[in-house]
Amino acid sequence: GRSFYNGCFTGRDCFNIKRKNQYMIIQDKINFYKESLESFTDTMEKYKFLLDQGKKSPLFPEEYRHDSFKVSGCQAQVWLVPFTKNELLFFHYDSDAFISKGMITILCDIYGGQKPKNIYESDIKLLNVLNLDLLLTPGRRNGVFSMLLKIKEYAKSYMSK
Repeated sequence: GRSFYNGCFTGRDCFNIKRKNQYMIIQDKINFYKESLESFTDTMEKYKFLLDQGKKSPLFPEEYRHDSFKVSGCQAQVWLVPFTKNELLFFHYDSDAFISKGMITILCDIYGGQKPKNIYESDIKLLNVLNLDLLLTPGRRNGVFSMLLKIKEYAKSYMSK
């Protein structure tokens, strides 16, 4: 059967509703994306899934679109802005490239809404189950790694606040 998460059936019937289960643990969210990507046998469908994630991202506040919030190490321009709410870390994010926007949306969904300590202490290798090495070019994979390192860097900085 098709699973429903984040306002979208994994079969790509997307609805414009508020994200559900935003307080799921990191591992559960990674597993959701793993299952979603595995539900597609065709590589192009997997790309479409990544693009759909970016299309569902919230509007990025324009006042944060400057170099101090850019993620270095990405082929595309990616902005990542941390903020806290009820002691949980969230992110405003955007990219000027569709695949990068889909990936930063997925990463911010996985890691956003978590305690900074949980984000910082999470194992980067957990994302290996997504098999991004089969889907993305080496340059894009490096960009995803840079995005993840920036998320963890922000988490570390918020641990002491």
